[in-house]
Amino acid sequence: MASIMPTFGLRRLPLLNKFRSTLPPPPPLRLHRSSSSIALPVAISSAASSSTYEGSEEPESNTNTLSTAIEEPRNKNKNKKPKPFFPKRGETLELVCETLAFKGKGLCKVEDTGYVVMCDRALPGERFVGRVTRKKNNYSEVTKVKTLSPHRDMVEAPCEYASHCGGCRTQNLLYEAQVRAKEEQVRDLVVHVGKFPYKDAEFENVMKPIVPCDMQFHYRNKMEFSFGPKRWLPKEQLANKSEDTNVFSLGLHAPGFFDKVLNVDKCFLQSEPANKVLAAVQDCWRNPELGLSPYDCHSHTGFMKHLTIRSGRDAETRDPQLMVNFVTSSYKPELLKPLVDKLAVFPEMVSIMNNINTSVGNTSVGEEEYTLYGKATITEILRGLAFEISANSFFQTNAHQAEILYKLVEDCAGLKGDGSEIILDLFCGTGTIGLTLAKKVKHVYGYEVVPEAISDARRNAKLNGIHNATFIQGDLNKISESFGNDFQRPDIVISDPNRPGMHTNLIKYLLKLKASRIVYVSCNPATCARDLDLLCHGSVEQKLQGCYRLTSIQPVDMFPHTPHIECVCLLELC
Repeated sequence: MASIMPTFGLRRLPLLNKFRSTLPPPPPLRLHRSSSSIALPVAISSAASSSTYEGSEEPESNTNTLSTAIEEPRNKNKNKKPKPFFPKRGETLELVCETLAFKGKGLCKVEDTGYVVMCDRALPGERFVGRVTRKKNNYSEVTKVKTLSPHRDMVEAPCEYASHCGGCRTQNLLYEAQVRAKEEQVRDLVVHVGKFPYKDAEFENVMKPIVPCDMQFHYRNKMEFSFGPKRWLPKEQLANKSEDTNVFSLGLHAPGFFDKVLNVDKCFLQSEPANKVLAAVQDCWRNPELGLSPYDCHSHTGFMKHLTIRSGRDAETRDPQLMVNFVTSSYKPELLKPLVDKLAVFPEMVSIMNNINTSVGNTSVGEEEYTLYGKATITEILRGLAFEISANSFFQTNAHQAEILYKLVEDCAGLKGDGSEIILDLFCGTGTIGLTLAKKVKHVYGYEVVPEAISDARRNAKLNGIHNATFIQGDLNKISESFGNDFQRPDIVISDPNRPGMHTNLIKYLLKLKASRIVYVSCNPATCARDLDLLCHGSVEQKLQGCYRLTSIQPVDMFPHTPHIECVCLLELC
């Protein structure tokens, strides 16, 4: 099926041509669980291999042979394994980061033993001192105490918050090195978790080079900020007496904390108009005369919970549009009026919403929604279609790179072009993928659990004059024997699950359905590799018989400077 293989690879992009020729070739993939191989900790995902990490089988150096009381045979010494190493909590180790593991943590190994250690914010080539904080089944986690020598691809992060914010963990890593590490992560997971033999000559044709993002900053069309009663500061800033931690905060959560907010005045991931809105809110919301109190997640008191800023484009003029959503603990529009008046003067402002969330949880989705200014939606253009986006809609947060992602999906689908095919769009969200394909097929059936998303999908179909798309609300993790009675037998299945991947019952259904092609779009390569293994190789324990072959797996960098990776996989019926 070479004619339907996606041809949009890394080597075709101008950005790739710029840097790939200057990069050293990636190290060869190593599968043996020794001190020279990359061990995959089980905490990466529930999909990870259950095999435990084994020590190195390299010979130990012994120059003083006369000091040994009993000389062992040479071949026995050669195969002697090092002693097991189990660091204790609080112990400090000198480490060198070898590569980035999934989720962006630095993977290190203890010298002489090969014991695996994971460290947040450690980057390839960096030598540092780390303190053991947690012991897992076959590896430990450490916190970086001191950097002894920087990583080999170090650059200066343009954002002042990059060292402390949980969003851009790798902003100080050369972008070319970021995408190289992400490509290696996908390859390792497909081999180790998916059990696809990398030595197979066909595997190199299956594994495509990653597609980088040529828009490395200001690419997000949605950012959510939180209000807090106190300003969180990193340790090195606590000694600065000019910084008052008791000042109200509006920004992003400190990594690992639900109750600590790092104040942020500007974010390099969102658009410049969105940053102007954030600055305007920061400029006035703390004024005591306004009476706007931040929500305290411990005492469950306060009014302001979250500020969400969304960016879009006008369907006709392509001019930028903005939506602001204030999430509050109660409905008091009179308190928000000064902020609304201040923001309404922005020429890009189209919508100002108020979601009411009375629960004690940290969610930004409210039980009630009110329009404070303008209309309840903004629009975005994707592959020639206009999509209306509401305050709580799910929409691709990088619309620029989504154009490339959806083109890859269409290439994988291998449509005949005669309008005869049926597409089943699983986890369809607001229908973006299915609707971009609808005009080239006979019918699209979309399934999604979120009722609001289904409403958005139906509205977007009507907005674009598409009448051959049916969207059905249902939980794909709880399908019954009757699933499939609501639609015609599909020729092509598109599955775009969330991070946990597909439920076993859904995989059983797909194996029984035997559609000619499955296009699997994944935001989590670990669970994707697990599902690919089941669809292709089956499982004796789960009584599954695989019936597909993996034809293509294409990593896509949707979110530069973050550990997130998207993949588009093509499966063809054997």
